Amino acid sequence: MANYKFYDSVRIDVQGVSLLGDLAVPEKAKGLVVFAHGSGSSRLSKRNRFVAEHLQRSGFATLLFDLLTEEEDRDTQNRFDIPKLTQRLIETTYWVQQDLRTQDLNIGFFGASTGAAAAIGAAAAEGPDIIKAVVSRGGRPDLADAVLPDLLVPTLLIVGGKDESVLEMNIQAQNQMQCIKDVEIVPDATHLFEEPGALEMAAQLATDWFRKYLEPGKQQPLHQNRP
Repeated sequence: MANYKFYDSVRIDVQGVSLLGDLAVPEKAKGLVVFAHGSGSSRLSKRNRFVAEHLQRSGFATLLFDLLTEEEDRDTQNRFDIPKLTQRLIETTYWVQQDLRTQDLNIGFFGASTGAAAAIGAAAAEGPDIIKAVVSRGGRPDLADAVLPDLLVPTLLIVGGKDESVLEMNIQAQNQMQCIKDVEIVPDATHLFEEPGALEMAAQLATDWFRKYLEPGKQQPLHQNRP
């Protein structure tokens, strides 16, 4: 089990605002996973922190950060402004590429709910030379449907088996993607993965995906033909 340290508080300056973040970098980190939280959530999301700590124990660095300032978050329209959230994630990617603690690490995205749309949009814009893997948990890839055919980054869509409407959205999104992609269904889980063992399963699925595509030397061909 890898040793990891407590979070370092960071400030990320983007688009004229300063966003708060929490960065954890284990010794000899295998890669960095940047989290994009869903609407109404923040870097303090218990579910995302659970996944982040699972990844840390597996040797991955993690960055959880607020996509919006407190003032911006009071306007609920901002929570669904996918272009704005996507640009914030892109600029945060520039930040981690310049920070001495993370600049040499391969980068992956983990997006939840609306944050998954931002992760997909940013990965499509940045491309596989910069972003090596994407994982979505209970995501809304339909909010990024315009860029789905352009996405070249290996992408895993994790959905609860009882989250029926979101599951259908994710299956439709998978059909539009031309990259390596997969949908993993967590049985009996609803949208927030609150059922016993559901979040643990999602965290393990995410960790396995990042182990496969994010660690140095483990990148796969960018295209995969699937029915």
